[in-house]
Amino acid sequence: MHTFTLDKPDNLVDWWQESLTKFPDRRLFGTKNKNGVYEWVTYKEIGTRINNLRAGLAQLGIGKDDVVGFIGNNRLEWPVVSFASWGRLARFVPMYEAELVQIWKYIITDSQIQVLFVSKPEVYEKIKNFPKEIPTLKHIFIIETQGENSMAALEKKGAAKPVAAASPAPDDIAELIYTSGTTGNPKGVLLCHMNFTSNAHAGLKMYPELLENEVVSLTILPWAHSFGQTAELFAIIRLGGAMGLAESAKTIVNDIVAVKPTFLIAVPTVFNRIYAGLWDKMNQEGGLAKTLFVMGIDATKKRRELAQQGKSDFMTNIKYKLADKIVFSKIRERLGGRLLGSMTGSAAMNPEIGKFFFDIGVPIYDCYGLTETSPGISMNASFDYRLGSVGKIIDKVKVVIDSSVVEEGATDGEIVVYGPNVMKGYHNRPEDTKATMTPDGGFRTGDRGRLDKDGFLYITGRIKEQYKLENGKFVFPVSLEEEICLIPFVQQAVVYGLNRPYNICIVVPDFDVLGRYAKEKGLPTDIETLVARQDIIDMISENITNHLKGKFGGYEIPKKFLLLSEPFTLDNGTLTQTMKLKRKVVLDKLMDRIEALYK
Repeated sequence: MHTFTLDKPDNLVDWWQESLTKFPDRRLFGTKNKNGVYEWVTYKEIGTRINNLRAGLAQLGIGKDDVVGFIGNNRLEWPVVSFASWGRLARFVPMYEAELVQIWKYIITDSQIQVLFVSKPEVYEKIKNFPKEIPTLKHIFIIETQGENSMAALEKKGAAKPVAAASPAPDDIAELIYTSGTTGNPKGVLLCHMNFTSNAHAGLKMYPELLENEVVSLTILPWAHSFGQTAELFAIIRLGGAMGLAESAKTIVNDIVAVKPTFLIAVPTVFNRIYAGLWDKMNQEGGLAKTLFVMGIDATKKRRELAQQGKSDFMTNIKYKLADKIVFSKIRERLGGRLLGSMTGSAAMNPEIGKFFFDIGVPIYDCYGLTETSPGISMNASFDYRLGSVGKIIDKVKVVIDSSVVEEGATDGEIVVYGPNVMKGYHNRPEDTKATMTPDGGFRTGDRGRLDKDGFLYITGRIKEQYKLENGKFVFPVSLEEEICLIPFVQQAVVYGLNRPYNICIVVPDFDVLGRYAKEKGLPTDIETLVARQDIIDMISENITNHLKGKFGGYEIPKKFLLLSEPFTLDNGTLTQTMKLKRKVVLDKLMDRIEALYK
């Protein structure tokens, strides 16, 4: 077994109390009011609500290892309920608001939630019969309501009879995070207090500049997911920083301008969309704007390459300064004008897009982890990064590359993780726990990777998602899909070819870009009609093929293409809550059409 010394605080109750004592009057959370203006609450104001709710939970008899659940999006009450529960030594179980009722029911039953908080009366209506069907569920409180079964009423009861917070042990279970499995029922990941605190401590060591500057973020990722929780909620509380809550995925660009973040915790999709949008805008405008944009990008690239050799060039610097003043500064302003950087995880950042944002003065640092590792395993640091990698292994964590599970002669293998960030196991699933944990306490990630000579980790694929073509050659579909999604015409892509003579590609086009193209060419703009037209299929497949040439082997490049008129979404069951593709669901749904491509 691997031993480690924990940094203090080593539990989430002390973590919160220390920041509350240090920063009582600083702003903590900002939410939009009815006029679209952000209003802020302080650490002290949230602290009062936590104290009141903790006392309210005590009156309900909630104590050590009891279970408190929450159904809702990111909102002020999320941290109020979680920190109040931990102050009673209880376990906290967050659930997504946009979730299937049967998944809520499964999680509430499996985790044995006793007290449940729900965001809105509409959510309550869907689950009001649960206490009759689930014997452990005793109380449901609604946040956006008044009266006896409101969260406000419970806080009021608690305020009348205060109860001090208890400090959990580092290895007490803090939370069950249910992974939105791509198949079957979700698994409850048992995470203890030190999993989260050790991970947040380690992450903060990678960004010393955040200790010296006011930290403000725009909250984009759900806190119900470990990445949003550890990297943002806990880390920023530790720094005495502030978080503005994004109103929705559609308003992110405007919310960024309003909140003016200094650091963002995001997923690559956010930056991919910004990048695609910029190119789309430049292609539409054309003329001088596009010329300057392209000149600037070329200059920044040349400037970076020269700097790596310790050189500089007068004309390149002039071109860069001109483009920076006229074009890049405007892009930075659209990102709030104060961004020191952003950390992205959950999927690999395309190196070209990463370089672009670095070059225009918005560094994006790739990191890597899983819910089971709370989540961080490796991170690019602001002072030590390598584009294309997911950074170096974080403090107190150890990674072993197991080559025994991949083909002979491979330079990579399965990533196995040891450290205070590793989960205790899966709730009620001893077989699953045994399958993923090594006898000496390591966690098998299911991801393939390699470490370079300097200790930077590179992800090379998923053990389960890789497959062989008929000719015996291995294909890693995710890296192909990420590259294909860089083409302006493509919104989403799925590559398939298991035991087949060649790969095919399922494409969800970018409907805005395709619609404009159709209009220019005098074609019908109806999406159903467009995706069925052979000339459109040929045009998009040609774009994809040309883009992949030289970057991938000929055998990897898809030979046939299927265009869809509907994107993959949460609502149609093809994406998980963390926007990962449910590959099996997609392939099962479309198998008849895929078979037709091979005939």
